[in-house]
Amino acid sequence: MNNSPIKSIILITFMILNLSAYAQSKADRILGIYSVVETESKEASKVKIYKTKAGTYAAKVIWLAVPNFPDGTPKKDFKNPDPAKRNTPGDQIILMWDFTYDEETDKWIGGEIYDPVHGKIYKCQLNFETPIRLKVRGYIGKPAFGKSMYWNKL
Repeated sequence: MNNSPIKSIILITFMILNLSAYAQSKADRILGIYSVVETESKEASKVKIYKTKAGTYAAKVIWLAVPNFPDGTPKKDFKNPDPAKRNTPGDQIILMWDFTYDEETDKWIGGEIYDPVHGKIYKCQLNFETPIRLKVRGYIGKPAFGKSMYWNKL
């Protein structure tokens, strides 16, 4: 009995599984905690990028260097366009959502980013410039008409 067809099927199956695992790990390299310095206010925070149950990527503030206003009251998401979210503590704000990984461009695309300083939501794309430096590009219309900030993976 010739096992050649069986060996070929096993080999092809193994290769397909390895390729999908490689693509998955490439997409998941974005997961982790990042140091962020807001460009206008110069305030530092830490943001966690995580994978949602739906399989998309999102980000949430998990730490603020200055969690309170000068009068001692805790910072909250006062400028959120959704009134139900305006009491969210500053260190629990969801900043980004609905990103998917595009293997062709090596970018995370299709998501949105929320700017809690101004209460605005923008389209966004993400890509690594180095293994630890993430370029976060918020924009209106096309990425060329936007602004970038850089997050450092911890």
